[in-house]
Amino acid sequence: MELANMIRVPMSLNAIVWLNAADAIWQDGANTPLSASDILARALPSSSSDHADPENLQRILRMLTSYGVFAEHLITPDGSQRKYSLTDIGKTLVTGPDGLSYGAYVLQHHQDALMRAWPLVHEAVVDPRSEPFVKANGEAAYVQYGKEPGMNGLMLKAMSGVSVPFMKAVLDGYDGFEGVERLVDVGGSAGDCLRMILQKHPNVREGINFDLPEVVAKAPNIPGVKHVGGDMFQSIPAGDAIFMKWVLTTWTDEECKLIMENCYKALPAGGKLIACEPVLPAESDSSHRTRALLEGDIFVMTIYRAKGKHRTEDEFRKLGLSVGFSGFQTFSFDYFYTLLEFHK
Repeated sequence: MELANMIRVPMSLNAIVWLNAADAIWQDGANTPLSASDILARALPSSSSDHADPENLQRILRMLTSYGVFAEHLITPDGSQRKYSLTDIGKTLVTGPDGLSYGAYVLQHHQDALMRAWPLVHEAVVDPRSEPFVKANGEAAYVQYGKEPGMNGLMLKAMSGVSVPFMKAVLDGYDGFEGVERLVDVGGSAGDCLRMILQKHPNVREGINFDLPEVVAKAPNIPGVKHVGGDMFQSIPAGDAIFMKWVLTTWTDEECKLIMENCYKALPAGGKLIACEPVLPAESDSSHRTRALLEGDIFVMTIYRAKGKHRTEDEFRKLGLSVGFSGFQTFSFDYFYTLLEFHK
């Protein structure tokens, strides 16, 4: 996952250069740790900084911290407030008295052609209302998938390539489906996850594969599985437990709350929502897992605009509590995804 998403590193470095973030921190050698908001206030004219998104900049800073470009300083234990200073690597991006920067101009020279073909990461910071992929390509990613069977097939294979090993790991190590008779998979696509769950757990007598009508219309017949079309923002079919994978990641906090509220309403007392999502560590480090998660966050930011983001465990816990779930626990079976249980 780190290697697959590594394209986000030069894209993000280019964004940092365009934003003059290193100069904003350096300030004649002070190198005082600054928050993302402070950096934007210094780096952009007031007319632009008023509309810029410090959260999106912080996502870029966190990812580059994992590669040693910035040093991260946690101001609060839960990570809600962070500041950043420059490492020796980051200092190569500072503009010298001659107006030149070793790192910045090397990056711009080598990445110019690349950035013409890929979404502009810095656009997600300076204008979070825009969708970088659309600006670079003229239309949304999923619109292109629908038009190009080859691209759509590749995307579906990629999703299965990640899902199948993860589901095997979950089914080998997780007993949370025991005692569940009716299981709803929200955003279940063709029903592959439900098929695997029903094969492993015969106690699940009925699986509800819930997705958009046009999606489930193409789903194959699976014994024990009923395909139901609908809109998760309106309502979700009732079940003893609700399962979803990589759904909450692609929506804002408010949209996540609406989805989770509908899950809460669809569950009986004692029921649970089982969500499988990427979960960010509270602190940024240089491990392969952290790099992959932070790079993946930049992918979500550039493809889904401000809609999607990777979250920390504490952020997921707070979302669950805000809609009424009283219990929360996590399980790790995979290098990338974490299984989250929300109990009603």
